Amino acid sequence: MTLVIPAHNEEAHIQACLESIAAQTVLPKEVIVVDNNSTDRTVAIARSFPFVKIVKEKRRGIVFARNAGFDAASGDIIGRIDADITLPSNWVEHLLAFYNQPKNKQQAWSGKGYFYNVRIPRLASWGYALMSFHFNRLLLGHYTLWGSNMAITKQQWQQTRTKTHNRVDIHEDLDLAIHLHQAGYGITYDRHVQTMAELRPLYADRHEKWQYLQWWPRTLRVHGKKSWVVCWFFGAFLMYLAALFLLAAERLARLVGKRPLAP
Repeated sequence: MTLVIPAHNEEAHIQACLESIAAQTVLPKEVIVVDNNSTDRTVAIARSFPFVKIVKEKRRGIVFARNAGFDAASGDIIGRIDADITLPSNWVEHLLAFYNQPKNKQQAWSGKGYFYNVRIPRLASWGYALMSFHFNRLLLGHYTLWGSNMAITKQQWQQTRTKTHNRVDIHEDLDLAIHLHQAGYGITYDRHVQTMAELRPLYADRHEKWQYLQWWPRTLRVHGKKSWVVCWFFGAFLMYLAALFLLAAERLARLVGKRPLAP
């Protein structure tokens, strides 16, 4: 198994991420950190872990970093997380057991996340999973992949590699999920395996947050899905309101003297 981690200026997070990999009950065969033009200590920290292989990708954008990492992977299974993720100690062991079952060879896999950097983490994590997985399943007829906690086989990647969109204004994990489904593969959503993650768009300014949320309906529109209109209102717009609610909860907590949460 190869584990791919796209990274751009992640010096604040990548140490904890790689430590969680080092603590796995079963180590992956290969760990690739894709340096996407970092200007901080990301690469230096990654190189301090002897099991890490650095791959360079100069084109800025997570889709290009993902592609470079997946293309360089030597394992038959390709796992992917983000650099701000920490893994449960049995994550690799769980995925190997999943793919050791012959019936799962034709499945892509995705788990959920627990967002520790919000004031109401359980509610935020539940709402995100509801919209990302269950609402997408309603819109598409199948589950999606979440790039912070996912895995596919090398065969699946090779079959869909040239069909995925190299765009930085859509969700590359959702795009990949749609292409995998079109190629005849299933997608397993494993709600029992969650990673610790940051909900980063929450702390962006209003314009940036709104632009990010437009990626979701735009991804569906790129694929000719008429449900993009429903997604825009019940997905992007309501998630924007939810983000404002969570920020309001953070400001209220500060007013009553609770310690601020670090973005």
